[in-house]
Amino acid sequence: MILMEQPENKEQDWADWFFVQDCTFIMGVVKLQDLPEFGLPEVAFIGRSNVGKSSLINGLVGRKKIARTSNTPGRTQELNFFSLANMLLLVDLPGYGYAEAPKKLVEKWQKVMKGYLRGRPTLQRAYLLIDSRHGIKENDIEMMKMLDEVALSYQIILTKFDKLKISEQNAVYEKTQAQVKEHPAAHPVVIATSSATGHGMGALRREIAHFAQKPAAE
Repeated sequence: MILMEQPENKEQDWADWFFVQDCTFIMGVVKLQDLPEFGLPEVAFIGRSNVGKSSLINGLVGRKKIARTSNTPGRTQELNFFSLANMLLLVDLPGYGYAEAPKKLVEKWQKVMKGYLRGRPTLQRAYLLIDSRHGIKENDIEMMKMLDEVALSYQIILTKFDKLKISEQNAVYEKTQAQVKEHPAAHPVVIATSSATGHGMGALRREIAHFAQKPAAE
């Protein structure tokens, strides 16, 4: 069954409140040695080039231009850090699977991205985005295996779910859910989303909001 929105509850109210707070770009990082220590929990967004990472981040925070969007594969060429209410960092990582970028440049991006995913102590979870129309590809599986090896919790997020025919949605969701069971570090629940319609965004906000560092009660 496709994970749907839940009715009113305190958890959803908190998540909805949290994601309308100030979200600001902090910095972009191109070298591992330049990674700063922010002292906040982090969640990262990864996926094939042009899978819709920037659109998803913009949709989550209700903005149009927090994360840059482009139809050109490989537009995100660095690790981009965004602070949400100074309680959580959202990290937009370079896409993978593009063919147009120079090989040496691709290798450089991959090294920085994988180094970050392997050794970032404040990273709580990675959200691995999969285009609903294409499903999990070979390079997605390679990324999943790497995340399994380093025991980094990650969750599969289906993007562009509105692009599927209604008759196709359940089959795509169930197939993806079955594939996830083969990977030990993967969160057991897949979330289907659409940045265009808002489908699944509430469920994803709830998942991410769990990692926020809430202010201590006075």
